[in-house]
Amino acid sequence: MNKKVMLVAGAVISSAIFSLAVGQQRTLTISSFGLNQPLIDKNVTRPFETLCNCKIVYEVGNNADRLAKLIARKNNPNIDVALLGDYFAQAAIREGLLDQLDTRKIPNRNQIYDFAKNPLGNDYGVAFTAYTISLAYRTDKISTPLTSWRDLWRPELKGRIALPNITTTQGPPVVFAVNRAYAGTDSNVNPGFQQLAALKPNILTFYNQSSQVASLFAQDEIWVAPIGRFAWGTMLNTGKPLAWARLREGQIGLMNTVSIVKGTKNEDLAHQYINFLISKEVQLAQANDLVDSPINKTVQLKPAKAAQLTTLGEFANMRFLDAKYLLGVRDEWIARWNKEIAR
Repeated sequence: MNKKVMLVAGAVISSAIFSLAVGQQRTLTISSFGLNQPLIDKNVTRPFETLCNCKIVYEVGNNADRLAKLIARKNNPNIDVALLGDYFAQAAIREGLLDQLDTRKIPNRNQIYDFAKNPLGNDYGVAFTAYTISLAYRTDKISTPLTSWRDLWRPELKGRIALPNITTTQGPPVVFAVNRAYAGTDSNVNPGFQQLAALKPNILTFYNQSSQVASLFAQDEIWVAPIGRFAWGTMLNTGKPLAWARLREGQIGLMNTVSIVKGTKNEDLAHQYINFLISKEVQLAQANDLVDSPINKTVQLKPAKAAQLTTLGEFANMRFLDAKYLLGVRDEWIARWNKEIAR
């Protein structure tokens, strides 16, 4: 076992919950996002497989597609652990797809920020990362920095914007942010939808996955797109001169959560995986590779890394969107988006 695995193993074994038989290999099937998979394999998959003498299999895709699969297989689940955006996780709870966690089996939960310990209510999951949504833009194409969501309507951006589809994780928060930028409220989203409809000339395409945005930047097709901070490392890998906009409307925050799927036959292994995912060592490795912002409060980052991630200072000042609110308006927003914006 290499040094890194030994360090991570030590963190988990010290919790006194790792009790798998060495000679018996099991498979843990995880529904996950797929972005940065090689780095996730390096930091999470292979170390945990070595530690638990098990095999991890991933089913990857965006939140909406994976939630649909969980619903379709509700009576015969093939997934043990689900990694979902917070309001997609709320939808999974509503569908009866998730089990409550036994928090006694997740001792590393004591090391994460309070907001991350029970974000879904009733211990249906913990957050393994939190992140902001902002505008990523090409500094060689846009000379005046973007400082507001309203800047998307600049005439020089005609045909150079990619927006997330409304069914993606970033879709509803973008509607929310634009609506607030134009004085809308939770009960009145007309300003946001009207402004987004007026934005059509500036929109090149609607994206479903962050990897599409990276390709569009790399091919010089777009100059700006709203993205989650978790995708920032992927954007930087394009080699293009990009900046992360600091918007005067403030920071919008979302969480990605990890939960156990109801009906799993690997409940103990699932708890061990969750404990592992939020451990200091894994959270530090993921942060240093710009995969996820850490929510384990014992993680300390060098300033150069911290500047590329969502960190404690931003957590303290951001507005976390109410996942239950978004879930309640999601169907209405999808119908209106398809009628007024995407057509």
